[in-house]
Amino acid sequence: MAKPWWREGFETLFWALVLALILRTFVIQAFWIPSGSMIPTLEPGDRVLVLKFWYHLPNRSPNRGDIVVFKYPVDPRRDFVKRIVGLPGDVVELRRGVVYVNGISLSEPYVVNHDEFDMPPVEVPKGNYFCMGDNRPNSQDSRYWGFVPEKMIKGPAVFRYWPLSRVGVLR
Repeated sequence: MAKPWWREGFETLFWALVLALILRTFVIQAFWIPSGSMIPTLEPGDRVLVLKFWYHLPNRSPNRGDIVVFKYPVDPRRDFVKRIVGLPGDVVELRRGVVYVNGISLSEPYVVNHDEFDMPPVEVPKGNYFCMGDNRPNSQDSRYWGFVPEKMIKGPAVFRYWPLSRVGVLR
C-alpha cells in the first residue's frame, strides 16, 4: 500500500534535516566573515566553507599558513578566523611587524597592511598554535590573547562561496 503524499513529504524532509545536521556537525560548515582582520585574503561579508573533519584524518594536522576557524579562547561561544603562524614548539617573535619563527623571518605575501608591532620571543606550547590575521593593524590575535589550543580548532577554511565575484579556493 502506498504512503499518503503528506507522509512521504514529511519523511523526506525529516531525513534531509538529519543528514544536514550530521554534515554540519562533522563534515563541513559555512562561516560568515564579520570583520576585516583577514583583509585582503578574506573581506567582511565573505562566506567560507570549513572542513571540520580534515584535521581528524591520519597525517593531517594544522600547518603554518593554514587559514583556520576556531573557538575564540577568551570567549569560546565566538568563532574566529586567522592564519596559523606558529606551530607547537616554534619560537615566534615580532620585530617592527616582521614575524620571525625560530629566528627566520616569514615570507608573507598575503600580508599587505603591516604594522610596527614588537613582541619578544615566545615558545608555542605543545598542543597549541600561534595565529594572526592578515590585516595586522586591525587584527585581535595571538599577539594579544595568546595561543589557540588544538582542540578549539574547527578546521581549515578552504573555499569562499560568496560573493560570487570572489568565489574560489583559499590558499
